[in-house]
Amino acid sequence: MNTVDLLSASLEDYLEAIYHIVAEKQAARAKDIALRMNVNNSSVTGALHSLADKGLINYAPYDVITLTPRGEKAADNVVRRHQALCDFFTKVLEVGRDEAEEAACKMEHGVSRTILERFIQFVDFIETSPQMNFHWTENNGYQCKSD
Repeated sequence: MNTVDLLSASLEDYLEAIYHIVAEKQAARAKDIALRMNVNNSSVTGALHSLADKGLINYAPYDVITLTPRGEKAADNVVRRHQALCDFFTKVLEVGRDEAEEAACKMEHGVSRTILERFIQFVDFIETSPQMNFHWTENNGYQCKSD
């Protein structure tokens, strides 16, 4: 098991926040992370030290924060899991976006990676299997239409 597999839910949330901020601004600052996550600066500092120690971010006090290649890969994974869950909740279950985001955040950390990966594979299969003829309709969710 590698370092990325041992990240706590909290550190995954910090990594995800950094990923989104870097995508928007090319680099993050501790204050950006604190604002995005609605936490205090000392919490951010502790998380940044931990992520830097694990080789996932480039961090020095009062400097910009960027993801290392390993951090980018780990963050991509967290974001992908979150997005797959959120999309399922909004598109299939027709849950509101805010509720879907909150549930996705909780579930991405509470479900084993094996189950979550298989869930993502299942959703990908449904969305990309023309022979199944699945179609998404705004008011009815996924439907299978026979030819």
